[in-house]
Amino acid sequence: QVQLVESGGGLVQAGGSLRLSCAASGSIFSISRMSWYRQAPGKERELVAFILNNGYTNYADSVKGRFTISRDGAKNTVYLQMNSLKPEDTAVYYCSARGANDYWGQGTQVTVSS
Repeated sequence: QVQLVESGGGLVQAGGSLRLSCAASGSIFSISRMSWYRQAPGKERELVAFILNNGYTNYADSVKGRFTISRDGAKNTVYLQMNSLKPEDTAVYYCSARGANDYWGQGTQVTVSS
């Protein structure tokens, strides 16, 4: 089992920045990929970014150049630095870990006001 706890969401004005954190615990040795997803009201959950164990990263087109995913192995934590935020980035952001199964955090709300 893997437990994920997100933090760092909040309310920010358009053009501002936020950094989300996702702390993993449990069977972290089994994790091969860490991801951030988001789900806006009335929309399906979408992949925002992921990072593999070898450091490879990938981003949704809508966030390329604005968001950066990174990790701190010593802290078992993955981050999502979000810059130049737009109102359309408003959503609940979820951290996910892929290991023996797919694990999910509880989500953190990000609201960007115009």
